[in-house]
Amino acid sequence: MSPTPSKSTGQLPEIPITGDLVVDGKQPLFILGPCVIESADFLRRMGEGIAKIRDDLKIQVVFKASYDKANRTSIESFRGPGCEEGCALLAQVAAEFGMPATSDVHTAEEATMAGRYLDILQIPAFLCRQTDLLLAAAKTNKVVNVKKGQFLAPWDVTNIAQKLRDSGNSRILITERGATFGYNNLVADMRSLAWIREAGCRVIFDATHSVQRPGGMGNSTGGDGYLAPLLARSAVAAGCDGVFLETHEDPDHAFSDGPNQIPLAELSDHLQTLKEIHALVTR
Repeated sequence: MSPTPSKSTGQLPEIPITGDLVVDGKQPLFILGPCVIESADFLRRMGEGIAKIRDDLKIQVVFKASYDKANRTSIESFRGPGCEEGCALLAQVAAEFGMPATSDVHTAEEATMAGRYLDILQIPAFLCRQTDLLLAAAKTNKVVNVKKGQFLAPWDVTNIAQKLRDSGNSRILITERGATFGYNNLVADMRSLAWIREAGCRVIFDATHSVQRPGGMGNSTGGDGYLAPLLARSAVAAGCDGVFLETHEDPDHAFSDGPNQIPLAELSDHLQTLKEIHALVTR
């Protein structure tokens, strides 16, 4: 049996997000925001900063933040405000600055609740095969963005996508975020992006989580955030449909995943480069 999926014979589907925002390969989608909702004021500052960059660069942006970091390394780690409060706040801030919103959901009940507020439901990598969660997310009729588990081969996403399609939802994104490589390490294989697209799915590359070192700091996750832009550039050159980048106004003092987040002050330059690479590749 070939280790690669059979090539899709048709055109990749266009994935409408909201309004005129669409994932169609003509321009990249950028999913941007902090790892976790630290406070209402913090989230609004981040939304304002990201919206300004969007307007300056004329790019497609979805605003991201987690309402609950349910898989933190330590039980003492900050998790967030919770599902309903967090989704309502995230939707409010995103709407204020004219952006769609997304967050990760962890249970079928959370998917149903989040679907009332958000435009994209994100399925965490560790939960990407959980059928009940996938079906509940699909039934919201919102875009479902599934993060490919670190333990899966790229072609394994075909079964995940089929669960969603069989539930009547074809608005599917698959996010590549690295594969487990020994202990406390991940590796990003750019071939994965092509294989996921060959399987008929639009693919997002998660640059910040691909440079994680899971559990690498003992009671928290470490990472090599300075390498995230390098991997993002590689992924856009390899033909991905969008890039997921977590950003923070002060990563050294972030409540979660500080080592992997891009400083907000540096974000615009990185996105401009990615925009230019995408234009060159799709010319």
